[in-house]
Amino acid sequence: MTVQTESIVIKQHLIDPEVCIRCNTCEEMCPVDAITHDSNNYVVDVDICNHCMACVSPCPTGSIDHWIRVRAEASYSLEDQFSWTSLPEEEADLPEGGDTAAAPAQQAATSDDPNADLEGLPSTAAGANVPPWSAAHPYVNLYTHKNVTTATVAGNYRLTDDTTDNAIHHIVLDFGNTPFPVLEGQSLAVFPPGTDDSGRGFHARQYSIASPRDGERPGYNNLSLTVKRVTSDYDGNPVRGVCSNYLCDLKKGDTVKVIGPFGSTFLMPNRPNSNLIMICTGTGSAPMRAMTEHCRRLVKKDEFNGKLMLFFGARSEKELPYFGPLMNLPKDFIDINLALSRSPTQPKQYVQDLIRERADDVVKLLNDDETCLYVCGLKGMEKGVLEALRDIVTQAGQNWPQLHEQLKAQGRLHFETY
Repeated sequence: MTVQTESIVIKQHLIDPEVCIRCNTCEEMCPVDAITHDSNNYVVDVDICNHCMACVSPCPTGSIDHWIRVRAEASYSLEDQFSWTSLPEEEADLPEGGDTAAAPAQQAATSDDPNADLEGLPSTAAGANVPPWSAAHPYVNLYTHKNVTTATVAGNYRLTDDTTDNAIHHIVLDFGNTPFPVLEGQSLAVFPPGTDDSGRGFHARQYSIASPRDGERPGYNNLSLTVKRVTSDYDGNPVRGVCSNYLCDLKKGDTVKVIGPFGSTFLMPNRPNSNLIMICTGTGSAPMRAMTEHCRRLVKKDEFNGKLMLFFGARSEKELPYFGPLMNLPKDFIDINLALSRSPTQPKQYVQDLIRERADDVVKLLNDDETCLYVCGLKGMEKGVLEALRDIVTQAGQNWPQLHEQLKAQGRLHFETY
């Protein structure tokens, strides 16, 4: 006699390939390495995912927040997910069930604290997953893969010196009568034209917005991007970045397909006495420029009296975007610290070196509840910045782990690295 057993129904965590912009945030945030990707999709391994939700809040598009009830024995494999162009339909007439709790084996896999390496520094969730309490309310996902909007190029200017091979462009996009409200710290994504080797249209690429909420030109429905022309990979091998070269080659009057806005946490406080510590490298300067320009416009209306402190890293002054306008800002408005790693006139420096040099001033600001700290740039800078903050806070006789948790809980410490 054969005994029939009822299928176990689970809720499988899946990523919507139609909405995902391949920004890699989810993979970086997952503490158990359940998320991976290929050239087509980001996917979740059902055998590893413990439904801890660490990846959900940081996702700028919400593509990560999808749960489909499936029979455990028929769950979707990585190979299945890599091949998708859209999420599958949930099977009809499934038995009741579908618990989001992790299986015992999955729970055991997370018994080690994922924040317990890097000599006491967190390996994941280094920054807050909530905005400052006073931040303005952001609009997100107004335009998606199924509802793309179009912007017109109003200007395209090279920011870095023509004698350098580091070509960074300032690109202004105008939305005409199409609503596209943004806040400083948000991003959008651009669809480059053409198809990949498999014949699929290119995925959208994400870029931070470099202009303040009232427009690149005040009162206009436009915004700006800071884009580096990619001609080599991280190892120095020649490669032509699909979207960066497309954007850097745009001419005034060209049109661009755009989705967004994205981002609901990397936002500035909305109080006149707020202080901002901004740490960036290269095109990571985009959100810092947006925040600085917003504060500058508020100062002109006597609506801002906080402190701005900037740590900006580049190889040389000629390769530092916005160098000229930055140097023209009043010193009593912004405290600028430039870290040049290949300057012919001074020793090699990185942003973490300057943070240590300015330890007293940084600690004083961190101890002010009105201070928020923002870090944007290459992923590799994150560890150095955290180590520097840990060192200066500890040397001041304070408890860094306690302060770190407080900064995250209050939405005062934010990372946007790539």
